[in-house]
Parts: sequence; structure tokens; C-alpha cells
Amino acid sequence: MSSSVQRKRVRKTPAARRAEIVEAAARVALTEGLECVTLRRIGDELDVRPGLISHYFPSAEELVAEAFSTAAAGELDALLPVDRPDGTPVQYLARYFALSTGEAYDDISRLWINARHLSRYRPLLRDRVVERELATDDRLEGLIRDGVAQGEFRTDDPRAAAVHILVVIDGLGAHANTDTSNRTEAEKRLAITTAERELGLPHGSLTNVTDTSTPN
Repeated sequence: MSSSVQRKRVRKTPAARRAEIVEAAARVALTEGLECVTLRRIGDELDVRPGLISHYFPSAEELVAEAFSTAAAGELDALLPVDRPDGTPVQYLARYFALSTGEAYDDISRLWINARHLSRYRPLLRDRVVERELATDDRLEGLIRDGVAQGEFRTDDPRAAAVHILVVIDGLGAHANTDTSNRTEAEKRLAITTAERELGLPHGSLTNVTDTSTPN
């Protein structure tokens, strides 16, 4: 008699299956683009029938919107965490700039470009883009308000300062699809320079911090 025992196939809960679908869709969105998020493509990714995907997302539009929102929310939590127990506001803002520049950030920059373009024609996606933009504004504003309260930042309007900084970051991110190797140092530092100016910080405050580790 064979000693091998056939493993029972474990049926996933609806919540677990939906989360798996969204995670796969977000991964495809980041690496291949939102246009590649289709019921068939995600079915292939998970080795299941497209019909199973449509059970949770009746239309591809819903899945595209959810994929973008999930990827963008994950980006925000990584760059600007709500809980900041291991550093000062200056250190967390420096960490934000360190993480949001360079090739490692290009995929999410391209995703935002992709989403903003497609959202012109896709109302569900447009709603999620607006939602994620406001969430980013809120999160950076919160960090700035904490810095003001602790005497690290100086600004009379934390919201306006946050928006000014993010507009510059978005503008630089728009070049994710092009060669940026010929940028000057001043161009590379533009977002940081803007933040230092908006928050009353001396030049170099956000690059020459005493603790350059990445807080958890």
C-alpha cells in the first residue's frame, strides 16, 4: 500500500480569496500596467478560471480600481506610516524622500501616471485616484503638523506646505518613463529643497540627518 496520502484541497474563505485576487491584480498593475489587469490575466496569474475572478469582481473596471487603490495604499503606508515611534518628524520626512526617489520607486510612479491617464475614461478608477491623492495629502499634512508641534518645522499652513511638496514630487515622478540620468544635483534635490523651504529648515536638513536608518 502506498504511504502517500492525498492532501485535501483547502477551500479559501471568500475574504481570503478576494484578498488574493486583489493582491495579484495589484502586482500585475505595478509591473505590467493597469491595462493588463483583466479577469483572464488575473485568472492565469492565480491558475483559476476567469469565472472565479468575476464572481468577486463582476467587471474588470472594478478590479482595476481595486488594484490601483491597494497598490497606492501600500505605497503610502510604506513611505509615510501612521505610527512613527522610532524617530523624529525630520527623520521620518528624510526617510520619505530617501525611499521615494530612485529606480526602486519607478514602478509606483509609473502606476500613478497610468492611473491618472486612464481615470479620464474610467469613473471607478477616477474616484480611487482622488481618494488616494487626498489620503496622501492628509498623511503628509499630519507629519508636518507633528513637526510643527514639536518645534522642528515652521509653517502657518501645514496643508498648503504638504500640497506644495507633493506637487513637486508628482512633477518629478512624471519623468519615470524617461531617461533622467542627465539631471543635475539641483534637479534631483528639487523636492527636498522645496520641503526645506516650505518648512523653514536649513539647507541639507533632510539629507544630513544624524540617524539615516529606516524606521519601522
